[in-house]
Amino acid sequence: MRGFAQAAGLAVSMAVTFSAALIGSSFPVDEWYAGLAKPSWNPPGWVFGPVWIVLYILMAAAAWLVWRKAGFRGAALPLLLYLLQLVLNAAWSWFFFDEHRIGMALADIVALLALIVIVALLFRRILPLAGWFMVPYISWVAFAALLNFTLWKLNG
Repeated sequence: MRGFAQAAGLAVSMAVTFSAALIGSSFPVDEWYAGLAKPSWNPPGWVFGPVWIVLYILMAAAAWLVWRKAGFRGAALPLLLYLLQLVLNAAWSWFFFDEHRIGMALADIVALLALIVIVALLFRRILPLAGWFMVPYISWVAFAALLNFTLWKLNG
């Protein structure tokens, strides 16, 4: 594959991946969230932006590596599931911040976590590095799921 095609593929992967971030960030944190009872281990708000930027870069790089190695035909299922997990990723912000449905957000993030694990395992089969690039995302979403569960329990 030529250099231009690889660079274009990386740009597309970044654009598609960061579109989930753009959609998710369109549901701002408001006074409702500020008023929720939170556990003592809830991270400060400024942590989320930098963490998500790194995670989205790693996710996009992982998808690009898989595409580069196997192409669309060779990685159709992993890449389709990757896109599906981006939908669940963006939907979580809608459920939580826009609709204030903590329970629905919890169901979404549990499905998201399961799907990310599946995607990481499928990516790993094609290129181990791509699977490893998904591990920080799995870790963060697992932590976020625990936080979501705790917020649900604390705020009924």
